Amino acid sequence: MGGLHLVYIVLGKGFLDMKIAISGTGAMGSVYAALLGDAGNEVWAVDTWAEHIEAMRTKGLRVEGASGDRTVKNLNATTNIADAGKCDLYIIATKADGVGAAAQAISKTMGPDSLILTIQNGLGAGERIAQFISTDNVLLGVAEGFGASMKAAGHAHHNSMRQIRLGEMEGGMTDRLKAVEKVWQDAGFNANAFADIHQLIWEKYICNVFLSAPCTVFDCPIRGILENPDRLAIALGCMREAYQAGKAKGINFSFDDPDDYAMKFAQNMPDASPSMRLDHLARRKSEIDAINGMVPVVSAELGLAAPYNETLAAVVRKIEAGF
Repeated sequence: MGGLHLVYIVLGKGFLDMKIAISGTGAMGSVYAALLGDAGNEVWAVDTWAEHIEAMRTKGLRVEGASGDRTVKNLNATTNIADAGKCDLYIIATKADGVGAAAQAISKTMGPDSLILTIQNGLGAGERIAQFISTDNVLLGVAEGFGASMKAAGHAHHNSMRQIRLGEMEGGMTDRLKAVEKVWQDAGFNANAFADIHQLIWEKYICNVFLSAPCTVFDCPIRGILENPDRLAIALGCMREAYQAGKAKGINFSFDDPDDYAMKFAQNMPDASPSMRLDHLARRKSEIDAINGMVPVVSAELGLAAPYNETLAAVVRKIEAGF
């Protein structure tokens, strides 16, 4: 499933031939790097995984799956984003807890017209970026339906690439929003601009809350939630808490029956596992604080309770304490 991916873009003036640095070239970051590089942009792949960086330097970056099978050899790869210098676009594709550090590093090299784009699961990326960089020109978006994974250093795979949705933080359609849409479209992505991106972010977010912590705690793919009434009741409890928080924040959901919406989302991929469960299978810490763990935070600000998400987030954190 890959989780919810939020996209925040700090946009300068339009760019034609773009110099792009991608901070965090794991599975999703590698897909972005390969397709954007193959489209003729100057791409810098930045990651702390030294073996991955060396593989990209010596053999190129191979990405296979829904976009075809390509090995892109014109990428620049480094463990230090300062090596890239000033870029037109910086893409932050780290996990949620790495966004702040990435933004801080980028703030030292970016120019006044540079774009900053962060793609991650859950909520809160804007607040993390705001600690280091002004968000006056922020766009938001959602990247969904990629199912990306790393096969080996220098080799990524993705099952699909459904859509990248983009929008202005304050709503509406602007020239800069359409310009960013075209950058992604020209690289082969199904990218679309929307006037109300907050609606789209929250509609995907409640689905991730529905599945992420429940599949992780019960150690099962999505089917294991759908086919077990006890687990399903807990998962729906998590989702309803997120939905109520969104309603209280004034989110204009496109549906009135969140149960039906979430169930249809899950039934489309019963054999998939959320990225949170995949992290635990690999004994890696997850993005619990940005997904289920964020529901109690937002709910408390609105005077609401979120006991289902509080409980499951606590269990996930307890499990991760043993990693």
